[in-house]
Amino acid sequence: MSTETPRRRLRSPRSVTRSGRAKAVAGVTALVLPLAAMVGLAAPAEAAASATATYTKTQDWGSGFGANWTIKNTGTTTLTSWTVEWDFPAGTKVTSAWDATVTNSANHWTAKNLGWNGTLAPGASLSFGFNGSGTGAPSGCKLNGAPCDGGSTNPGDNAPSAPGKPTASDITDTSVKLTWAAATDDKGVKNYDVKRDGATVATVTGTTYTNTGLAAGTDYSYTVVARDTADQTGPASAATAVRTTGGGGGGNPGGNGKINLGYFTNWGPYTVKNLVTSGSASKITHINYAFGNVQNGKCTVGDAYADYEKSFTADQSVDGKADAWDQPLRGHFNQLRKLKTQYPHIKVLWSFGGWTWSGGFGQAVQNPTAFAQSCYDLVEDPRWADVFDGIDLDWEYPNACGLTCDTSGPAAFRNMMQAMRAKFGADNLITAAITADGSNGGKLDAADYGGAVQYINWYDVMTYDFFGAWAAQGPTAPHSPLTSYPGIPAQGFTSADAIAKLKAKGVPANKLLLGIGFYGRGWTGVTQSAPGGTATGPAAGVEPGNQYYKVLKTTCPATGTIAGTAYAHCGTDWWSYDTPATVTSKMGWAKSQGLGGAFFWEFNGDTVDGELVGAISNGLK
Repeated sequence: MSTETPRRRLRSPRSVTRSGRAKAVAGVTALVLPLAAMVGLAAPAEAAASATATYTKTQDWGSGFGANWTIKNTGTTTLTSWTVEWDFPAGTKVTSAWDATVTNSANHWTAKNLGWNGTLAPGASLSFGFNGSGTGAPSGCKLNGAPCDGGSTNPGDNAPSAPGKPTASDITDTSVKLTWAAATDDKGVKNYDVKRDGATVATVTGTTYTNTGLAAGTDYSYTVVARDTADQTGPASAATAVRTTGGGGGGNPGGNGKINLGYFTNWGPYTVKNLVTSGSASKITHINYAFGNVQNGKCTVGDAYADYEKSFTADQSVDGKADAWDQPLRGHFNQLRKLKTQYPHIKVLWSFGGWTWSGGFGQAVQNPTAFAQSCYDLVEDPRWADVFDGIDLDWEYPNACGLTCDTSGPAAFRNMMQAMRAKFGADNLITAAITADGSNGGKLDAADYGGAVQYINWYDVMTYDFFGAWAAQGPTAPHSPLTSYPGIPAQGFTSADAIAKLKAKGVPANKLLLGIGFYGRGWTGVTQSAPGGTATGPAAGVEPGNQYYKVLKTTCPATGTIAGTAYAHCGTDWWSYDTPATVTSKMGWAKSQGLGGAFFWEFNGDTVDGELVGAISNGLK
């Protein structure tokens, strides 16, 4: 699904391998500090005359919390840097942070932009996040030296207290009633901002509010912030989690049965907890855990340390509880178990293979029954059987060439899936990530995907990496075109061509998921803004020719769209990648085609507030 270590899969018609585990994540800096207080402020916390900084508590697990600061440029000139300062009461600290450099002097905390996210155009906004410990709330916020709410301070007029934690009642498929204890203020409380997932949904004068228009079977988090007669805001209440009734079908949390699946890689730095702090956990339906290996005809563990041995500290853990040295299961597997406890709608599959580790499938399918038995024994190991709901087979590519060439024959893939279903039974999910090469005589014609579909729940169609800087001199082209366009370098290399070919092979539309890459492909030495230009080689990125969306959205914003996806020309670099807008339009297309939903590679490419995951979720509703 894109790029970053030898264990990761590159999605190109002909990809390059990765060597070593790329741990660099442009734009994410692990902060090393504490933070609990941030847990509850989701209000325009105070801000600069030309910008505001808003504090939002995203999670509260008792001993700690997750939070975001969102900075918005409300002025008419571009900000070239930003610094947010605030005070925590004693006992509240930042424990870790990302997308900012955070330091402290006693109880005074300072966050500064990184090299790639200091520029903020008029009207634009960005967020940085953190985890913390303690029970306090931030106060005295300043953004670039001015109040964070964009106004002036009010000497002698204290801000209101935090309201009581909302109580949820009368929960239906589409609504919930919230009630809370009043806040106090030295000059009187004027009204309350009701916040859902950090965004204000209503301002009311009383202490009750009914939120309607919600999605069935969906998780929400509510806080309340009081405003006094001078319009000052105080700290947010503690958060209340609400899950609406209905939904079902294991599909999109909106309740329409659509799948929103993301790949989670075991090589970091993204952790399971980040699924929670980003808000993505409430929006996805499935996770593919990548990767297990295929060796000597068997499914094998990919990275034992990361998978089930690594200990997570309290601030790194989904539930805020540190791993004990002698507990029977640690690592990502244990964190996924904790995630499923909090978000029981999520299903997890263990994905085997990928670009680097697909070489073992050829030997394995010589005895598909024994191979299926080995995979079942590993996935259903009693130590973690409850973590996984099935298996994903990521063979790149059966009876065709990927990192190496396979000559197993067109029936090998079907035989493998038949053996898997016979062993795993009807109750487990069985899926496969497959090529999107829709050209005549291409990879989709090399294996019996139509014959195998009866044994699988769905195909993850890798509709990205069609073009990239492995063609070092270009022509520049979008790596994930939805449709064809004049000048496309190769016919059949589009999402529409791949889906049409699979349907023609007898694959039902609802067993096809559209693939989205959370990264861009790019060239340098490019003078032409439109696609089709020449280049001198791959652009610099997290690896040559590849960069995360969360970085590109700021460092090289989109300058145009073509074939349903975005491209950007900045300096002599040329990138193509999907944005929330193009993702939304692709989801509309997926629904029009009757597809089962979408999947993406991979979580770490998204912003800290999960905007691409959110775009998929909203687009599928």
